[in-house]
Amino acid sequence: MKKILITGAFGQLGRALTCELGNEHRLILTDTFIPSDSHGFQLDITDRKLVKEMLPALELDLIINLAAMTDVDGCESNPDKAWIVNSVSVQNLLDFGQCPLIHISSDYVFDGENGPYKEIDDTSPINVYGETKLESEELVWATGERHLVIRTNVVYDYEPTTKASFLKWVVESLQNNKEIHVVTDQYNNPTWASSLAYVIKRCIELHVTGLVHWGDKDYLNRFEFAKQIAKVFGLNQKLIKETTSEALNQLALRPEKGGVDSTVLSAAIGYEPPSLADSLQSIKERFSE
Repeated sequence: MKKILITGAFGQLGRALTCELGNEHRLILTDTFIPSDSHGFQLDITDRKLVKEMLPALELDLIINLAAMTDVDGCESNPDKAWIVNSVSVQNLLDFGQCPLIHISSDYVFDGENGPYKEIDDTSPINVYGETKLESEELVWATGERHLVIRTNVVYDYEPTTKASFLKWVVESLQNNKEIHVVTDQYNNPTWASSLAYVIKRCIELHVTGLVHWGDKDYLNRFEFAKQIAKVFGLNQKLIKETTSEALNQLALRPEKGGVDSTVLSAAIGYEPPSLADSLQSIKERFSE
């Protein structure tokens, strides 16, 4: 049994990871906000003095860093905050954690011209969010080889407290008979939070270190993703309208052909990426239990 601190523990991935690891390890759940129905403690990992005071005393075996500023347009409009949250905070964990770190990164470290990407492909971020995530990776590698960076993309689930969830947005919009516009020119392989949580568990069990990629099986654009959600949840697909990234006039550029190739990690841990349809069905069944 390991003593593991999880940052950003009350987001969709954090909750899935807590379920996956909770019976086998001693978990210390932290976030900047603790929901009323949850147990954990507040920890702002951007506060270097606080991190220095708290982490060494905990005598941790592992830190899993899920905390991040993932609002891509927000990062573009407030780059100083993005750098502090996504990069400086990682340095704080590395300096004072005194243990290995599992850090979650993103396919946004690539330019999106030729995805899905392998671990050996050259990075070239096209927005501030991608730049900060790449910088965080470089900070990890500067400290040695005992850490693990997992690049993933479009992590989804359906949690009541989650704000940044494409699945939640699509389902709730269609349930309210609201028309939505979804881009056809942004491709990824969306990753179910429970899939990624299981992958992290296997990486811990097998002592995987270095840089790895994980995304689920289906490679498709956001419009097709939304249509699949509507199909599985029995919602009106006609409310989903096609649009383009240019038409949305988003502040930050988005990679068009993003996504990650999971082949290397899949072989290493003996786990095949699940299909989108199966993952969505599992989520739907969870609501009907």
